Amino acid sequence: MQYRTLGSTGVQVSSLCLGSMMFGKWGNPDHDDSIALIRTALDAGVNIIDTADVYSGGESEVIVGKAVAGRRDEVVLATKVSSPMGPGLNERGASRRWIVRACEESLRRLDTEHIDLYQVHRPDPTTDVDETLGALSDLVRAGKIRYAGSSTFSPSAIVQAQWTAERRQRERFVCEQPPYSLLARGVETDVLPTCEAHRMGVLAWSPLAGGWLSGRWRRDAADPSSHRTRTMPFRTTLSHYDLDVPGNQAKLDAATELARIADEAGLTLIQLALAFVTTHPAVTAAVIGPRTAEHLHSQLSSADIVLEPTVLDHIDRVVAPGTDLNPDDTGYGAAVLADPRRRRRTVTPRTPAVPVGLQGGDVTESTTRA
Repeated sequence: MQYRTLGSTGVQVSSLCLGSMMFGKWGNPDHDDSIALIRTALDAGVNIIDTADVYSGGESEVIVGKAVAGRRDEVVLATKVSSPMGPGLNERGASRRWIVRACEESLRRLDTEHIDLYQVHRPDPTTDVDETLGALSDLVRAGKIRYAGSSTFSPSAIVQAQWTAERRQRERFVCEQPPYSLLARGVETDVLPTCEAHRMGVLAWSPLAGGWLSGRWRRDAADPSSHRTRTMPFRTTLSHYDLDVPGNQAKLDAATELARIADEAGLTLIQLALAFVTTHPAVTAAVIGPRTAEHLHSQLSSADIVLEPTVLDHIDRVVAPGTDLNPDDTGYGAAVLADPRRRRRTVTPRTPAVPVGLQGGDVTESTTRA
């Protein structure tokens, strides 16, 4: 297992980060089995675990807390906040009111006294970033969290947060968690260079492109009824898996060709995909999300693989650098564009004035022409 420094923190983390979205009702509902998977990953050298309060409604955090009991000091424990956690209007977002409450609830579920990395799951356009950073700074001072991070922020939002932290003397985001894979390379254009410029760590989520790079999605063996499409229908709302979408047809073609490149290199497609993500100099770790022991072992086997320049050149010819084959996979961009209120100025309808010549039923030559 390789280890790298998380941004400028000095904290050493493994190049594979164990994501826990699949632990709980969204994936593997068997707590004992999920705990065994987590401990197997720790035994293999993984020392960073990423979860979120929203995963399976908090169940994932409970499972992770049980798994690290007795080994807490070995683990860099990361979780996230801002996604809806209930029907209340204020049970979500990045306000001080919610962050403080959500942190306490995550600490309880994780059964720990502190969170090593507390990340804002998605930008909250209704909350000033200074409010968010202020709340996170207070949590650092209180010893509830050690560091703060962001997830799926645009380059401009990353810079704004860094600028605000410096100007207002807040704790800054020490890492970003963007979507990055062989099929979604858009972050190479600006997000990853921006993180490098600000010495931020990068935990790349969905390095297997939501299952597209598992080896099952090929021209001769596409299975559109995968576990994720059956159990996580919200994943399809932005056309991530709909094969009628041209971008997904392009992903299918690319996955088929990338599988051939992997085979020629003596690798599985999973190994190629994970090694590719961790090759980028800005990336600290790839976030893997196994549901079964088979998934875990197939992903752990990529930990020490180094891709030859010729292999990387072949990859670039299949998916050009900085390209998202399906624009919906961009992450922050898709979220902004999906909401018309983010790109249309609100106009208040006004009652049209009645022309003078029409008052009282009169119709004149001038008003008729108008």
